[in-house]
Amino acid sequence: MMTKPLGLRRNNPGNLRYSPRNQWRGSTYRSGAFEQFSTMAYGYRALLITLRTYMQKYRLTTVGDLVTRWAPPEDHNDTEAYVRFVERKTGFHRWQELRCDKSTLIALASAISHQENGVPAVLSEVEEGWKLI
Repeated sequence: MMTKPLGLRRNNPGNLRYSPRNQWRGSTYRSGAFEQFSTMAYGYRALLITLRTYMQKYRLTTVGDLVTRWAPPEDHNDTEAYVRFVERKTGFHRWQELRCDKSTLIALASAISHQENGVPAVLSEVEEGWKLI
C-alpha cells in the first residue's frame, strides 16, 4: 500500500507553511513547518483564500506571477517547470490576465494540489473548500 503524500495526510493540498500570523479556520497545527487542517475542505479553503489574496492584494494575476510567488526559485523550487505544469493543467497561458472568480481559482487550486502532491485533486473536495469561503 502506498502512503499518501504529506500534504494530503495533513489535509493541506497546497502545502501551506505554518505561520502564527495565519489563524486558519479548521487548522489543527501540531508541529512541523506545514499547516495541518481538520478536513480537506479547510485545506482547500486556505489554498483558495491565499490565491485570492495574491490576486487581489498583490495584483498577481497571471500563472507566471502566481506560481513564482507560490513556489519561488529561492526556495529551491523548479519554478519554470511548475509554471509549465499549471499551464498544462489549467489551459491558462503563463502571461494571460486571469479573473479572480470561482472557476479560475478552483482550476488553479486543483493544479497546485496536483503539482504539490503528485496526484490529481478531487474536484468535489476543492469545491467544498470554495463553499467555506
